[in-house]
Amino acid sequence: MFDLENLVRPNIRAMKPYSSARDEFQGEAQVMLDANENSLGSAGPASFNRYPDPLQRQVKAELAKLKGVEPAQIFLGNGSDEAIDLLVRLTCTPGQDRILILPPTYGMYEVAANLNDVALERLPLTPDFQLSPEVIEGIVASDAKLVFLCSPNNPTGNLLRAADIEQVLRGFRGLVVVDEAYADFAAAPSWTTRLAEFPNLVVLQTFSKAWGLAGLRLGMAFASPEIIGYLNKIKPPYNISEATQQHALAALQDAPRFEAMKQDLLQGRDWLAAQLPTLDIVEEVFPSDANFLLARFRPDATAVYEYLLGKGIVVRNRTTQPGCAGTLRLTVGTPQENEALLAALREYSE
Repeated sequence: MFDLENLVRPNIRAMKPYSSARDEFQGEAQVMLDANENSLGSAGPASFNRYPDPLQRQVKAELAKLKGVEPAQIFLGNGSDEAIDLLVRLTCTPGQDRILILPPTYGMYEVAANLNDVALERLPLTPDFQLSPEVIEGIVASDAKLVFLCSPNNPTGNLLRAADIEQVLRGFRGLVVVDEAYADFAAAPSWTTRLAEFPNLVVLQTFSKAWGLAGLRLGMAFASPEIIGYLNKIKPPYNISEATQQHALAALQDAPRFEAMKQDLLQGRDWLAAQLPTLDIVEEVFPSDANFLLARFRPDATAVYEYLLGKGIVVRNRTTQPGCAGTLRLTVGTPQENEALLAALREYSE
């Protein structure tokens, strides 16, 4: 049985969080003399002399409408990486507990574990990058505090089977973190639609991919109000800047632009997926539900990678990742960038 209170580190359950006057005050203040700010204004062209809303209430209100959740079910972080780190710190006692990952997968889960002196348990995906029955059994039997399921997976691009994720959610005693950084590109419903069913579910999303706002560093976590409450308890007081909050609000009001960019990227993905197999050096292009393609090259992917670098084209070499021998990860670019990539690969092939 899932028990959040038992899962959270005892010292965090007992700790008193930092509280600012902005946390405690509700409404519109006429005179703000609580935070030792510069009341005269800011250097530079814009006014950022006041600390930002520590709970990002306006952004969460708009985001809640878009995602069909309550504001109390949303955590905003400095990229999804902050939420990943906080989830590890929330549940795992350094030098004692461990988390579960399913390689090949996103590298920041391992970084967060190492940073916090938390052990790693690895259960590999199948050759087609799915969960085997044996892996599902291993997850359910594990006493790890967290399992990270990246879907669509990075670096492979594919969605994990929903039925397999559901089995994990029903059987695993810790937190199940479904990382949906690339979910906007996938033709499947988000796991945010099932938060009410699973008290142990945390869904990660980001403004960095489909929204095109990687420079803002704004990530989202969706979970029960109880889990979100704990994340708010241990986050830095003002973890999201005022500039980021303003830009996020503007982006949320620009949904047509978001949808248009997403469709253009999906067209580019389909074009690349059709063109790459025509090259002699491409052995396999894996199915993708993301804005990138994983492709296996022959005879030497690293040589192809270095050739592209020499042409000023930067891709991601994934040859050292489990199950990814001979592969490069290719992000979908503009039509001109996609054509330049293909032309360089054709030149190398010839």
